[in-house]
Amino acid sequence: MTPAPALQAAPTTHKIKKDITTVIKSFTALCAILLSFALSVSAHADEAKSASSPPAKFVQGLGNTALMSLTGKNITRKTREDRVRKILRDNFDVAAIGKFALGHHWREASESQRKDYMNLFEDMIVQTYTTRFEDYSGQKLKVDSSTSVPPHGDFIVASQVVQKDGPPVKLEWRIRSEDSGMRVVDVTVEGVSMSQTQRADFDSVIQNGGGSIDALLASLRDRKDAAANKKG
Repeated sequence: MTPAPALQAAPTTHKIKKDITTVIKSFTALCAILLSFALSVSAHADEAKSASSPPAKFVQGLGNTALMSLTGKNITRKTREDRVRKILRDNFDVAAIGKFALGHHWREASESQRKDYMNLFEDMIVQTYTTRFEDYSGQKLKVDSSTSVPPHGDFIVASQVVQKDGPPVKLEWRIRSEDSGMRVVDVTVEGVSMSQTQRADFDSVIQNGGGSIDALLASLRDRKDAAANKKG
């Protein structure tokens, strides 16, 4: 007879906050890399082996838009947030990324929880992007190649971020052609998928919060409120 599993102690508030901090750090790292990508790709697009391919043109357009609208020093925080949100919605498949990051918990969540989660998920990305654009310090990215990935029709753009004080960071960008245009759906950093990493982090927060998605929603709300209070 299989023994009953041991009961686990209820997670402490400190433990849940520690887990959500891990989630935030992973997103911060990703957004810092995305920032480098968007700001410098227009200067390096001619170095790509497939610079005339649709994915390369998509990436170059994204970089040009970011350079023109997000790097001004006199832009207010609110204006920058609004512009970041538009660029995010226009160039990233936020719904697909968010759903994947929640994993099997998506099926378990109610419609209300799903709606709250997607709104908070997007807000978290926008807040992080906005801060990173404010703190941009001149990282450069070199695009190496662009190749198609059958049978799904995705494209992988291979590149590397050149840092001032450290070795280059290898990146692979997965870009998907959809009815509404091309969208970024994942980024692999030194062989590690950021979508997979985020999925594991969110699952950890939920499990340590008693197995309910409400633990993740509460933590994301706390972070959003903290950011709003800081702005105020």
